Amino acid sequence: DLDWLASKIVNMRVFGDENGLMNKSLADVNGDILLISQFTLFASTKKGNRPGFTRAARPDVAIPLYDKMMEKLSLLTGKKIQVGIFGADMKIALVNDGPTTILIDTKNKE
Repeated sequence: DLDWLASKIVNMRVFGDENGLMNKSLADVNGDILLISQFTLFASTKKGNRPGFTRAARPDVAIPLYDKMMEKLSLLTGKKIQVGIFGADMKIALVNDGPTTILIDTKNKE
């Protein structure tokens, strides 16, 4: 799954071309990656009003996966991957050029 996901991240055409169409990949635009762990994306909201996070991987499983993903992305891009601090409460500022948000599910490779 890591190989597939890393390749998808680097090669997915989500950046605009000269006509404004999403036709360029991270590789095409020589972009950089900021890799941030965010277990809250796995929140379950089925019961009650408080999200549950039991589906998220435990740190002993998640941290090695995070580190391997960083290595794979670095190999594919030939660049140092910028990372956050795993499990930390971080304040991240960004400019979202979109609005486009894409969720990639390795269990459902459509």
